[in-house]
Amino acid sequence: MKSTRSNYNALIDSFVLELPDTQSRRLTIGWILLSLGALVIGGLFTILIVLSRTPYFQEIIPWADFFHTAIVVHVDLTVLVWFLGFAGVLWSLNQKSTCLKCSWLALGLAVLGTVVITAAPFFGAGEPLMNNYVPVLQHPLFLTGLGIFGLGFTLQVLNGLFLSNRVGSTISGDGALRFGLYTAMLAAVVSIAMLVLSYFDMPEFAETTYYYELLFWDAGHTLQFMHVQLMLVSWLWLSSVSGINLKISPRVVLFIFVIGLVPVILTPFIYSMYDLGEAMHKQAVSYLMMYGGGLAALPIGLIVVLGILQKKQREIVARPEFNALVSSVLLFGVGGAIGFMINGSNVTVPAHYHGSIVAITLIYMGVTYHILPRLGFRPIAGKAVRWQPVLYASGQLMHIFGLVWSGGYGVQRKTAGIEQGADHLERVIGMGVMGLGGLIAIIGGIMFLVIAFKSMWPQK
Repeated sequence: MKSTRSNYNALIDSFVLELPDTQSRRLTIGWILLSLGALVIGGLFTILIVLSRTPYFQEIIPWADFFHTAIVVHVDLTVLVWFLGFAGVLWSLNQKSTCLKCSWLALGLAVLGTVVITAAPFFGAGEPLMNNYVPVLQHPLFLTGLGIFGLGFTLQVLNGLFLSNRVGSTISGDGALRFGLYTAMLAAVVSIAMLVLSYFDMPEFAETTYYYELLFWDAGHTLQFMHVQLMLVSWLWLSSVSGINLKISPRVVLFIFVIGLVPVILTPFIYSMYDLGEAMHKQAVSYLMMYGGGLAALPIGLIVVLGILQKKQREIVARPEFNALVSSVLLFGVGGAIGFMINGSNVTVPAHYHGSIVAITLIYMGVTYHILPRLGFRPIAGKAVRWQPVLYASGQLMHIFGLVWSGGYGVQRKTAGIEQGADHLERVIGMGVMGLGGLIAIIGGIMFLVIAFKSMWPQK
């Protein structure tokens, strides 16, 4: 009897998401393909970025200022579409089979929007604006694609809110993760609402870059809380599948997810207190992310780290997932710590958000490795798979360290070439380390895509 109760408690406390039925799994595969496809196309735009600054080739490219145009598309694909697409992956895992047509419509709109965003530069879209969160091209075709993708994402959020599986009357580990997914949807709803409010409350004097800076500022910050909630769900999930015993109950996890929503709830209050465009409005939203982004991540991160430290190497049952988990926790901690070192608009700023962004990317890589075989694709195994997260994380750590070093010597963000002022040995060393780390990270990213698509490639 005692043994049965122990097994039951272990099942209740295991933070593992069960995969949906066959029809819903196809939907999950669709969101995975969109997310991975965005990374592939974004990588191809990286090649175009290099060619646009290469002698002879830059004369062949017929678009004016294609360097910044390609950067805009690259960032939107590898950050916006990749992250929001993978949010669709996680939400689809918890979706009922009811009204699957609604879910397929959401995915179809997201795919169509991504295709239009990608094709826009080749149909004359230009005038790039390098505003924060969602850089844009001032062209109707590009903005239409962005709108279609946003509509697809919004529909997926609404589907998740009304068509998700319930948490259940018994608060299990599985139920706690479902609740975490639900809180991320609520954060997404607030983000969408902030976008709409910013659009209708835009100051008349706002134009070009400043216009889009204000348009995406509140919504972009709120989306970061959504990403953190999804990252924490993934941390707990991969901890369990790696055999890590987490010293925390599902009820406590559920309470921590609620705490993670506090900054989201406060965002509309800031909007009502200060007019859009006021310095205090922008600063208050920034402080909210600075001091509120770790409210849920800190306790869950500490629990995960404690479990990792107590785990013996020979007991780890899912090495790629485990390596992705450790790397993600490390990068998120480093990125968070750097956030408190920011002083001015230098390259310490991108060092901070690179740490946070890469942490989410790493855990999504681990989730991909875990679910692909369970969706019916080839098993993922081998040394390359085990070390890919480590290689990618190591390169990103070098990249971040180089940025922090250079920021300490005054290298400004959003500059390149001679504008960086790399006229001192210290700055040259810092930017050199950054470049080498970036190259290693690119290799790690390519490895991830090769491994994932190899698993999904049809078998003979």
